[in-house]
Amino acid sequence: MSNLAICNRCAFRTKHGFHVGSVVFAVLLWFFLTSATRAQMSAPQPAAKADATVPAMEPPVMDNQIFYHILLDQFEDRTNGPDNELRWDGEAWAGTDMNKLWLKSEGFSTNTTVSDGDHEALYDRPIPHMRYFDAQAGVRADLDSGPKRAWAAVGIEGLAPYFFQFAPTFYIRDGGNVAGRLVGSYDLLLTQRWIVQPEAELNFYNKDDPARQIGSGLSDLDTGVRLRYEISRKFGPYVGFAYNGKYGSTATYARKAGETTNDPRFVFGLRLWY
Repeated sequence: MSNLAICNRCAFRTKHGFHVGSVVFAVLLWFFLTSATRAQMSAPQPAAKADATVPAMEPPVMDNQIFYHILLDQFEDRTNGPDNELRWDGEAWAGTDMNKLWLKSEGFSTNTTVSDGDHEALYDRPIPHMRYFDAQAGVRADLDSGPKRAWAAVGIEGLAPYFFQFAPTFYIRDGGNVAGRLVGSYDLLLTQRWIVQPEAELNFYNKDDPARQIGSGLSDLDTGVRLRYEISRKFGPYVGFAYNGKYGSTATYARKAGETTNDPRFVFGLRLWY
């Protein structure tokens, strides 16, 4: 082979060998870098980095937190012109979402006497599968100017369909005496501050109680409608109309005592809660 051919062949090998080697080197470098990157991504993060990237969990809900609420639904003066009487109706509760203690009180007061004084202490617990109703059980004491009475109480209280407040309660005491009370009310919002509230309370007894001038059957009805202006949600003065009627043997006792059995009155008062 001539010297020229040998030189050309060596030059060809040198030239093409350089390009092939460069390509092989580039492929190996790419494979190495890709493998290193994948290994770094799949490796577990250190504890410090994991804590820095994962947000901290919120503390669990405290289901046993104690709440309380006080409501004076009616604190009003009722007048028919010559006669005035004070009416109060309030309640308070304290407890958790599942267990509460309720206290209720209502009655009438004049210059000399207190009548229909009803005071209750009740244990309250939600009813399963009835989202807006609670079961209540406890004691009721009739404490006013008349003879005292003590009852066992059991009932429910809650929000009926169409947002009616509904509370039927049964009472039992010695001697086979049974009583029932049905209370209902509804808040009709004219605006966010002007509210009309119709309300009714009915009382039933299975036996006469002459000492307290109570007859069997439907004993009495206390109903009315009130127009309230809420200066704030916790403070609302109101005016309205109330009617108190006595029926059956209770009406007979009232007539013998010189009392009226139909008593319509104009009312004005305050509704407060805390």
